[in-house]
Amino acid sequence: MRGVVVVTGVMAAGKSTVAQALAERLPRAAHVRGDVFRRMIVSGRAEYLPGATDEAAAQLRLRHRLSAATADAYAEAGFTAVVQDVVLGEDLTTYTGLVRTRPLYVVVLAPDPGTVAAREAGRPKTGYDGEAWTVAALDEALRASTPRIGLWLDTSAQTPAQTVEAILAGRERAQVL
Repeated sequence: MRGVVVVTGVMAAGKSTVAQALAERLPRAAHVRGDVFRRMIVSGRAEYLPGATDEAAAQLRLRHRLSAATADAYAEAGFTAVVQDVVLGEDLTTYTGLVRTRPLYVVVLAPDPGTVAAREAGRPKTGYDGEAWTVAALDEALRASTPRIGLWLDTSAQTPAQTVEAILAGRERAQVL
């Protein structure tokens, strides 16, 4: 896989682990972590929550533009850029338009909600607070409003290594542009 690979899914779907493992399998790759761009905002950060403010939506769009530009820069330097972030709904279509590099691959990790809840409970960081974001609500956003582009994988019963193998085997289906 050369170019840019976008790995998306809900929080605790395994994006970070899978993106890192995929990058490690490729001969020359960079792991672009979308959340880094959110954390770079030191003061004035507006968290993106359901019913987001205009400012939070603008910061999310900024984060997406920055990660897409970074992916393009790595690809221009001869690296496969493996981008990992939560990009759901129509934002996924918008994001694919931001990336100039071709080929472009999209991989959507879609484990079932029970698996996501178990993974969330077993990790040190928390993404779901049970109020603003719930596993069920984010899963619904994924399945109901995210365009069916790229390679969708139910990773509920897969290890990260198995998921990487499935991505490599399904790379033709993952290629969107």
